[in-house]
Formats: sequence, structure tokens, C-alpha cells
Amino acid sequence: MPKPTAPVEQPTDPRTGATGLVAEWRDLLARHATTSCALEKELQGRHQLGLSEFETLDRLIDAGCANYKMSDLAHDIHLSQSALSRAVARLERDGLVSRTLCTEDRRAIFVCLTDKGRELHSEAAPTHRAVLEQILH
Repeated sequence: MPKPTAPVEQPTDPRTGATGLVAEWRDLLARHATTSCALEKELQGRHQLGLSEFETLDRLIDAGCANYKMSDLAHDIHLSQSALSRAVARLERDGLVSRTLCTEDRRAIFVCLTDKGRELHSEAAPTHRAVLEQILH
């Protein structure tokens, strides 16, 4: 006969009394908000670059390919198609990326990093990583 197990202690949020998954979820949201705000402030202040724009450049660098489909990028970066389109439009306006139509599928749009975008990313990446290190460790 199996021994009865003691109930697993659930994390409790002392401010709200939330327990278990709800407390974990709220903690995750709070950490995300704190981190996102700090990243936005530092990237904007030091590099005149928003977090969505940096994340777009970062994904293009990581992909290491000449053309990245907007639809794939939207999925990978967790932005809506319209939010990504606005971020890419700002990057394109500043000469950091270019957009081209796919010759095989005219509905598809490719995003390509420019040399200027690569340079700005290399300047901003240490700021991004330092904020992550400070907040998440």
C-alpha cells in the first residue's frame, strides 16, 4: 500500500493571498514587466532604439540569413503581425533593415538586415545583455 504523501506547499503571494499557479503566473508577469521596462529605458536612452526594434534586429542576427519572412519573424518574436510591421517600418525608415517581396509568393515579405542595422545591434547588444544579467540574476 502506497504511503500517503504530504500536500505540496504552494507558493503564496503575501500581498494578495494568491496561491499555486496563479501566484507563479503573477510573479512571471511582474518579472516580465520589470525586465521589459528596464530594457526599453536603457535601449531608448543609450541607443535611441525601442525594445521591439532591438528584438527584431536580434532575431535577424541570430537567424544569420539574408532574408527572413515577416510571418516567421512575427511568430518567433511573439509580436502581432501589425506590431511587427510597425517596428520593421521604423527600422526601415532609419536604414537598419530593408524589405523585399518574395518572387515565388507575392504575399510574402522578407526582412533583411543592413550594415547600419548590424552596427547598431553590435552597439546595443551589450546594453541589452547587461540589463538581463542585472535583473534576471
